[in-house]
Amino acid sequence: MPDCTNDCNACQSDCASRQGGIPKEPLHALSHVGKVIGVVSGKGGVGKSLITGLLATALQTRGKRAAVLDADITGPSIPKIFGVDAKALGTEDDLLFPAQSRGGVQLMSINLLLEQETEPVVWRGPVIAGVVKQFWTEVIWGDVDYMFVDMPPGTGDVPLTVFQSLPVDGIIIITSPQSLVSMVVEKAVNMADKMQIPVLGIVENMCYLPCPDCGKRIYPFGESHVHEIALRHGLPVLAQLPIDPQFAALCDAGEIDRADTSPLQGAVDRVLGV
Repeated sequence: MPDCTNDCNACQSDCASRQGGIPKEPLHALSHVGKVIGVVSGKGGVGKSLITGLLATALQTRGKRAAVLDADITGPSIPKIFGVDAKALGTEDDLLFPAQSRGGVQLMSINLLLEQETEPVVWRGPVIAGVVKQFWTEVIWGDVDYMFVDMPPGTGDVPLTVFQSLPVDGIIIITSPQSLVSMVVEKAVNMADKMQIPVLGIVENMCYLPCPDCGKRIYPFGESHVHEIALRHGLPVLAQLPIDPQFAALCDAGEIDRADTSPLQGAVDRVLGV
C-alpha cells in the first residue's frame, strides 16, 4: 500500500503484510524503509553476499537510497566487502544507527557490534532470530528506498523469521551451475510459495569462465541448467555472472562499491519494478 508505515499493530488494513495472520514487526518511528528484498540461496558458497552488495551498490549509484540488513548472523561478510570496520553507534535507550559505506549504502551487521570481527557467534537459533528482528525494529534506518536482506543459506530459523516478521516485497534466489543446486533452488522456491512471498527471479553466479586468450566460455562446473529450473517454476533468469577474479579482489579490498554492476542490470530492473 502506498501509505504503509510498516506498523501493522496500528493499522486495520487487510493487506499482504498480514500473511498468515501474523502482523509484521514495526519499524522505529524515525525509520522509513520502502521496499524490502530478500537475497536467498539454498546452500552456501554461491556468492549470495557478493550479489547482495552488488545490488545495493547498483541501486545507490542510480540515485536510490539503499541499505543492507545482514541477517547472516553466524557468517557475516557485508561490512568486510564494503570496507566498513567502524562499530555501529548506539543511543542511551539501546537503539542503533547503521554504518555507512563510502558510497552511502546503509549497513547493519553483527560484525559492527562485536569487539573483534573474527569473534564467533555461538548462539542458538531463537537468539539469532531475535537479533535479526532487532536489526529491523531497533535500528534507526532513516530514509531507505530499497533494503536488501542478506540471508544465511537454507530454509531454517532466520529465513522463516524474515519472511514472517519483515514486510518482504520479494526475494531473489542466488544459485550456481552444479546439478545439486537445482534441488536446493527448488527448496527455496517452495518455501517462498508456502510463505506467500513473490520470487522475483534467479541469479546464477559463477556460470562460466571466459578464456583470457580467445574469449571462449569455459564451464568449470558443467553446463548451466538454470533456465530449465526457471521454466519449471515460471521464473525469469535475471542474470548469469561469470567467474570474475575482479569481484574477489574488490571484496577482499573492501571496495565492492567500485564494482561494475552492469551484468546485474536485469536484476536491478526487476527490483525497480517491484
